[in-house]
Amino acid sequence: MRIPAAPATLPAASAAVPLPGWDPGWSRLVPIRTADGTRTLHVLDTAAVLAEDGLEPDGTILAVHGNPTWSYLWRSLAQATVEQARAGGPVWRLVAPDQLDMGFSERLAHPVLPRPDGLDDAGYRTLGGRLTDLDALVSALGLDTAARSGHPLLTLGHDWGGVVSLGWAGRNEELVAGAMSLNTAVHHRTSAALPAPLRAALAGPLLPGSTVLTDAFLRVTTALGHPPLAPELKAAYHAPYGSAARRGGIGGFVADIPVGPHHASHPELQRASSALAGFGKPALLLWGPRDPVFLDTYLADLLQRLPQADLHRFETAGHLLAEDVDVAEPILAWAGQLLRGEARDRAAAVAERADRGGWDAAGNRPLWSFLDDWRGRPEPALVDMAGPDRTPLGWDRLAAVVDAIATGLADHGVRPGDRISMMVTPGRDLTAALYAALKIGAVVVVADAGLGIAGMTRAVRAARPDWVIGQVPGLAVARSQNWPGRRLSVQTLPAPLARALGVQDSLYRMALAHDGQRFTGAPAPDDPAAILYTSGSTGPAKGVLYTHGRLAALAGLLRDVFDVRPGSSLLAGFAPFALLGPAIGATSITPDMSVTRPASLTATAVAEATRAGGATILFASPAALRNVVATADRLTGQDRAELGRIGLVLSAGAPVHPHLMRQVTALLPHAQFHSPYGMTEALLLADIDGQTVLDLDDPETRDTGEPAIDDGVCVGRAVGPVRLAVAPLGADGASAETLLEGPEAAGVLGEVVISAPHQKAGYDRLWRTDSRSKRDTHDGATWHRTQDVGHLDAAGRLWIEGRLQHVVTTPEGPVAPGGPEARIDTLPAVSRSAVVGVGPQGTQAVVAVVEAAPHPGARMPRPGLAPTDLTDAVRRAAAPVPVAAVLVTDRVPVDIRHNSKIDRTRLAAWAEGVLSGGRVGRP
Repeated sequence: MRIPAAPATLPAASAAVPLPGWDPGWSRLVPIRTADGTRTLHVLDTAAVLAEDGLEPDGTILAVHGNPTWSYLWRSLAQATVEQARAGGPVWRLVAPDQLDMGFSERLAHPVLPRPDGLDDAGYRTLGGRLTDLDALVSALGLDTAARSGHPLLTLGHDWGGVVSLGWAGRNEELVAGAMSLNTAVHHRTSAALPAPLRAALAGPLLPGSTVLTDAFLRVTTALGHPPLAPELKAAYHAPYGSAARRGGIGGFVADIPVGPHHASHPELQRASSALAGFGKPALLLWGPRDPVFLDTYLADLLQRLPQADLHRFETAGHLLAEDVDVAEPILAWAGQLLRGEARDRAAAVAERADRGGWDAAGNRPLWSFLDDWRGRPEPALVDMAGPDRTPLGWDRLAAVVDAIATGLADHGVRPGDRISMMVTPGRDLTAALYAALKIGAVVVVADAGLGIAGMTRAVRAARPDWVIGQVPGLAVARSQNWPGRRLSVQTLPAPLARALGVQDSLYRMALAHDGQRFTGAPAPDDPAAILYTSGSTGPAKGVLYTHGRLAALAGLLRDVFDVRPGSSLLAGFAPFALLGPAIGATSITPDMSVTRPASLTATAVAEATRAGGATILFASPAALRNVVATADRLTGQDRAELGRIGLVLSAGAPVHPHLMRQVTALLPHAQFHSPYGMTEALLLADIDGQTVLDLDDPETRDTGEPAIDDGVCVGRAVGPVRLAVAPLGADGASAETLLEGPEAAGVLGEVVISAPHQKAGYDRLWRTDSRSKRDTHDGATWHRTQDVGHLDAAGRLWIEGRLQHVVTTPEGPVAPGGPEARIDTLPAVSRSAVVGVGPQGTQAVVAVVEAAPHPGARMPRPGLAPTDLTDAVRRAAAPVPVAAVLVTDRVPVDIRHNSKIDRTRLAAWAEGVLSGGRVGRP
């Protein structure tokens, strides 16, 4: 489609106010024929700028602003489309009108006071009028003719411009290729109160005073940035609204909010929302949850109407999403996929999914298969040492309870696909509730207590569960934080307490009422099963979506790799891991420890749990194992005999130091030590046995021909069907698109990229994060970018050297922190270390932060610059990496879940402050 270059016209009213980021070549005035005559719109249109470069658009994005912004909202997107086109990428024309009576478009003749009961009669635009105006603009620019001739047209809107945009797309579906929206709503229940800011603006006499006679509404809106908008940006947004005569549209827009059936715009909003429910084209929703106006309830409504929509939540962003984050990048990435024919209608994809039926065809079993198969066996299935009842629960009883609860949940209204947030501490109650939900086909949402109340609240609101199952503490948090979802308790509560917590029923009552009833699970392998949240140690926790088939593949791999045969007994020092026990036919033992503090596991607790459940396998994080070793002096002779039963130790979550491995094997003399490598996105990828770790730690026993030093921590070779590759790092610390496998990857520092049948199905409601993390190759494999950094050695073993975001970009090239940290950690004076970068990207200096090891009778160094002797020792250990400065602290911050992952971002900020002369404090 060739677009004629129309004369660009910079609005005269803007001459006195700078417009940062605005290209005057984008401005044009477009006459449109409306129901009340010819009107003139000011339009941001990149057509003329593209034409000057000889670029012909591949498609058009039609963007509509809300109230009280104007097309300035889309300046970054406009610039990004032009830059992408000039770089040889897809050429998108951006058309973004200032709605009539807004921005630098024509003003209407109307009284100062808006009349909500008849806006058009008073000279104000209703929703219907704005939709008609958009019709007229599309016609005036020939976008409808172009769309009918195959020129893709995408719609985009924000705030009440989203209502206009989505409403127009819904009634013009034949013209649009897809719809996109930022924080908006198309429906409001008349029984629900409006958000507080809108109630205040609509409060009778306050309406004209806050929106027209003064710029209060405008100032409040432009104060919603996260982070706050710079003064010059606020001034640019205010530029078209310098007087009451130019702010009439702001008041009219607020007055046009349909507050009830009597409102003039209510019928049009109903038509728009109804039409959107039948909209069959691809859709993208970008959302900032820190929005006081468009709350998550509106997002939930949009998702119900647009089940095919891709969604990305920016957890730190709010109402002014386009200012808070870079929305141009995901918009253009999604538009590019649509242009290439890659965008899929998720609802259609689900409908088209082939039900493979026979799970065993792939060697996997439904997660509850042992419960069904072993229904008559009395042998222990669960032993909960952390709960009040330590009596073992047999397979027969567990199977009966799971079926009874599943029947009760189904009778109560839980349906396949419903999301259930589990606020239950690990143990028998959580296991029974989890497997009952899985049998129904519900999707279990697990955000563990290690995230803290704020982190759990953010996760639950992002997942938007239909149900919350919890014990009293969890239900109290859900009530106090106003979490979404109907609530069910585990125990049967006294009626007053149940009412106070909003509880509708209990699992205990269901188990009694439906005891003896069988429930046949129907979920297929491709059905979603669980959303597991990451630890949040490297940013806001992400929901990782797993299907039944992928979880079953993980259970099968665990059985095969570690020879965990049915009848084994698993003592899980990382409590959530105990949930896999029934899936692999192993007795699950939960030790007496704090769920949120893995390091609270003691040697005595391990011995007691082993005695109670006959444990043969111990799974624990390195932090937990360190405390087990540290408390071993409390063991009795009988306790030590019990520990002799353990034949396998698994430790994951962080690298295991050889010294710790030696201590653990001395305490558990009959145990083989394995350290599997994985992450929430793929829980088992590689494995290294203890003997190999010790051999690699001893230069005399290293294989002939291997280099003297391999930086980082060796996590072993890929297990089963897992494939490992690296994406080489560039000078800027970013990873390349190229993937290297096998011998060609040996010694190359890069991002670790994996492919496995049990890896995540995707990130939940994080479309852009998910699409960035995936890489499809010509051989049909789907790869996941882990953001871990490392290399493969000549023997095919993987060495982890840190996280991608923690790579230090020095003038000599990228430096991964794991290598020098591993060498620094060998120093007797060091308990733990972190290598961070300080300074501008590309010229960063390497700084080592060490946590001093306590020594009896010796004074701990004060936080700040390390003593000279410690500095010299650290520099020698880190060689050949040059260390510019060494800082010391009494505590290196680590994550809550594993007590092992170092918060290097926090340490880097602390180090930069100390080295620039700021207050030392503690990181």
